Amino acid sequence: MRITSAVKRPRAAEPSVATADFTVTNRETVPFTYTITFAVTSLSGAVLESPQETVPSVPPGRTVQRALRMGTAHDRKHVRIAKVRRVPADEAPAATGPCPPSGIRITADEGDAAMGLRVVGLHLTNCGTRSLRLDGPPGLELLDEERKPVPGIDILHDAKDVASGTGFDDPPGPVDLAPGESASAGLVWRNTTGAGTAVNVPYVRVKAGPAFPPVTVTPELDLGTTGRLAVSPWKHVGRAAGQQ
Repeated sequence: MRITSAVKRPRAAEPSVATADFTVTNRETVPFTYTITFAVTSLSGAVLESPQETVPSVPPGRTVQRALRMGTAHDRKHVRIAKVRRVPADEAPAATGPCPPSGIRITADEGDAAMGLRVVGLHLTNCGTRSLRLDGPPGLELLDEERKPVPGIDILHDAKDVASGTGFDDPPGPVDLAPGESASAGLVWRNTTGAGTAVNVPYVRVKAGPAFPPVTVTPELDLGTTGRLAVSPWKHVGRAAGQQ
């Protein structure tokens, strides 16, 4: 993978909208989807915004070019690439657009944090034409920056060792979803840091159940040194927004 960027200044006669051209090169052997987070800064180095651009399904060995528009603020002078996340194109979350061949969409929200307790929601929608059943919690695989498995983390289906009152300890049961209906599950952990090296997990590979293909989300888990991550069972939440 190679990603570069270069800022283009507006000419005097043009509106003061700067753009940053950037290129993405896929050096893998399968198509990948890239999400790039930029830092747009002033001359003093203050970060003015952190826009994201997603480049879907870059074929292996190909380079594609895109442009980031940075708005009209006169003091937006610099742009740099702050973070890159990449997942195989067939595992990329599909929040919109055509329904994936699996018949489901899985996405992760931005999460919530309070006094060291972290919670991230996983959201699943049956966007297909057939009813489906979910039973138990989703399967998880934790991956590092290089998308390699992260060792030494206990994935718990009982959250009492992490936090109480989360609802994660409710008895699991089958969840039946008609087309257009949704379910949610949750990840909960504490980012406490004690002895040892803190663990950060950018990628989580999620399987809704044994019969479903994986989807790789990027919730950026800062697990600290606790070595624990709890996951709840799927719960029915009704019809998805925009579904009839």
